[in-house]
Amino acid sequence: MPCRADQARARRRWGRGPPGRLEEFASRSISAGVRTPFLLLPLLLLHLAPVQAAQCAAQPAPGIDWRRCLLEARDLRNVDLTGAVLRDASLSNSDLRGATLRGVVGYTARFVAADLRGADLTEAELLRADMTRANLSGARLVGADLRRIRFFRADLRGADLTAARLEGADLLHAQLEGARWIDGTRLCAAGSVGACR
Repeated sequence: MPCRADQARARRRWGRGPPGRLEEFASRSISAGVRTPFLLLPLLLLHLAPVQAAQCAAQPAPGIDWRRCLLEARDLRNVDLTGAVLRDASLSNSDLRGATLRGVVGYTARFVAADLRGADLTEAELLRADMTRANLSGARLVGADLRRIRFFRADLRGADLTAARLEGADLLHAQLEGARWIDGTRLCAAGSVGACR
């Protein structure tokens, strides 16, 4: 038989006394108030899913919103994506030769091993984008925001980087031979790898 002091402690701990049933304990559980929002989450996701899928499945067009879309290994040669939103999108291994990407918003977009030869990325916002092993030879990157971009082993030979912002860019092993540098006058010398010489 529990002593009165133990019973008093139990009352303070459990309110009226120790729970007699599991349901009573569950009603006092810390997760009781959290259950309702989680029950509504699947309904919310079902409602939003068709909207996101429709944008990602849409045909390429100027101003399209492809944020967070998985568009890897696509044939996007010579398409016009002027002003498109590519934020957090993945276009890795895609063929974007001759594509117009003027003024795109592509923060943290992935273009790993993408072919962007001759593409026009004038004034593109590609802050923290990943262009590891991308081929950008002959591409126009005039006035592009390339801060903290990853150009690891990228091919930038003959690219135009006039007035581009390259603060914090990773140019490790990037090929820069013949690229027009950010000052608009200097051409990178033969053998420029990782830095314009």
